[in-house]
Amino acid sequence: MSQQLFDLKGKTALVTGGTHGLGMAIAMGLAEAGATIIINGHTPAKLESAGKAYAEKGISAHTYLLDVTDEAAVEKAIPMMEMEVAPIDILVNNAAIIKRIPILEMKAADFREILDVNLTGQFIMAKTVARGMVERGQGKIINICSMMSELGRDTVSAYAAAKGGLKMLTRNMATEWARYNIQINGIGPGYFATDQTAPIRVDGHPMNEFIINRTPAGRWGNPKELAGTAVFLASKASDFVNGQIVYVDGGILATIGKPSNEV
Repeated sequence: MSQQLFDLKGKTALVTGGTHGLGMAIAMGLAEAGATIIINGHTPAKLESAGKAYAEKGISAHTYLLDVTDEAAVEKAIPMMEMEVAPIDILVNNAAIIKRIPILEMKAADFREILDVNLTGQFIMAKTVARGMVERGQGKIINICSMMSELGRDTVSAYAAAKGGLKMLTRNMATEWARYNIQINGIGPGYFATDQTAPIRVDGHPMNEFIINRTPAGRWGNPKELAGTAVFLASKASDFVNGQIVYVDGGILATIGKPSNEV
């Protein structure tokens, strides 16, 4: 199969929350495939630091200070990005927050904030960017879902509710926009080795043992393994893939537990 199917040269990708972690790994993967990268953040210092991190990798990332939950600001920012950089061919809806609070202790304000960032913000970004994609007759939208789009877990009820909603929003976007040659899919990451997970990825840490024992692959994921899926969903190779959620989780969702070596 020709590698041109995965070539993103001449494409422009906006990665929300691309200032750190998996968002940055995805953005760097898209850049390595040839895409021009735009990232946003809502903290000036973090945005500046991220720009330097991209530059150290030889990537000239265009940075914009933007809160994805602010509809008026988004509607002003997207045309500005497209005028100053290029029309957005690829949107990666990655911005997210999490608060680990038991349901009985969670305030409605916390619940609403998490839904606002993790679900309403994705809706605002997608519909605003999609207008231009509809006019141009093509586009790729990748919503970053989660294993919590499928599973429950203690203390993350609002996050799981938002990510479950994002799974269904992805399918509804595909239902409405596939006719315009826009592909809308999701990625559900498992547990990855990032700077954020470094403190718990040490021998003897209960969470480290849990992840390794719960994952059939028996290890944490490498962020580059997530980037590869993003490149596929952003490229021509996925032109007939629509409304799907690809779980990149080392097999966690495929099993009730890591298989035993015993027969």
